[in-house]
Amino acid sequence: MAFLSDIGTVIFATAFDVLPIVIILFVFQALVIRKKPAHLKQIVIGFVYVLIGLSLFLVGLNEALFPLGKTMARQLTDPGFLGIAAGADIHWRDYLWVYAFAAAIGFATTIAEPSLIAVALKAQEVSGGAMKALDLRIAVAFGVAFGVAVGTYRIVTGTPLPLYIMAGYVVVILQTFVASKKIIPLAFDSGGVTTSTVTVPVVAALGLGLASTIPGRSPLIDGFGLIAFASVFPIVSVLGYDMIVTWLKRLDKHDSKEDTP
Repeated sequence: MAFLSDIGTVIFATAFDVLPIVIILFVFQALVIRKKPAHLKQIVIGFVYVLIGLSLFLVGLNEALFPLGKTMARQLTDPGFLGIAAGADIHWRDYLWVYAFAAAIGFATTIAEPSLIAVALKAQEVSGGAMKALDLRIAVAFGVAFGVAVGTYRIVTGTPLPLYIMAGYVVVILQTFVASKKIIPLAFDSGGVTTSTVTVPVVAALGLGLASTIPGRSPLIDGFGLIAFASVFPIVSVLGYDMIVTWLKRLDKHDSKEDTP
């Protein structure tokens, strides 16, 4: 009964959050466009699906994803698991399993990110198949994996967050001078869509869990910031992917010219 009560509370809160969107859409439809919405029945059913889906997703976050992230962080940083005697000094190299897990969870959540799937499919459609949706998703996922791993290293070492972010954007700026103009807007959008429904909760839970269990770290100061890494490094990886593909195409054309008699 308590679980059903929690679901009811979440549904009510979600409906309250979605209500402004509904009001804005229907007010503009009635007062500005001054036409009855087409397919009103389908729109209403769609909003109900959205309400139910968001509610169940939020319940899943609170009941599973957040506790899972904290539990994994606690287990991976346990001195017994690391093979470190109690009271001994801990070095950043002792947390290699943490970096590996962070990279794996960053890759997996990004591949499953609905917003990235939608953008990748649209990119494939608009480009006429020149940009493969799966290739884009994998490139973004590698960027997130690397970024989250670096972010966990920052939490372990306690080094300043701005230095990493500034360095990441310096690399992005340099890449924009080399990458093709067609890929740059998509690369920047790819960095944004990774911070969405699946990636953010898991990565945030991981960061807070690490900051809570690693000695000398503050959840408020060190626990946040992983999402920033998950936004910057996908831009780097997508631009890097384009640069590699362009270089391979040029190399292939050069080899073809040399083979031509």
